Amino acid sequence: MSRDAQLKERWEQLVTILSDRFSQGEDLDLDAIIYLIGIQELGKLHREFKKDEKLNLMHIAICRLLEPYGYYEFEFFDEEGWPHYKVKEELPPLKAGEQSVLMKEAIVNYFLERELIK
Repeated sequence: MSRDAQLKERWEQLVTILSDRFSQGEDLDLDAIIYLIGIQELGKLHREFKKDEKLNLMHIAICRLLEPYGYYEFEFFDEEGWPHYKVKEELPPLKAGEQSVLMKEAIVNYFLERELIK
């Protein structure tokens, strides 16, 4: 199976699993899955978040997802338990489709590590 076909298959499997758990019949999109990863990384699962906190959660997720690629490095947790990352290397300019593929690949790898998918 080609790398692209395997990524597509794993992505679809992941969307199905997460949508079944966290959605009411609709497939979660890329942003929703990034948001869920942010909540997971923060570790405060059962609370409401303000709009700016939701953006921060997505930022945390993106940093965590791109950390293995060498773009970010974890620095510390602040006094409220929020993780902070520093930029190690600027992301190269990517077209929208390339960005989407990179994020899907990073998300699939994140959930492979956690053995949610195979």
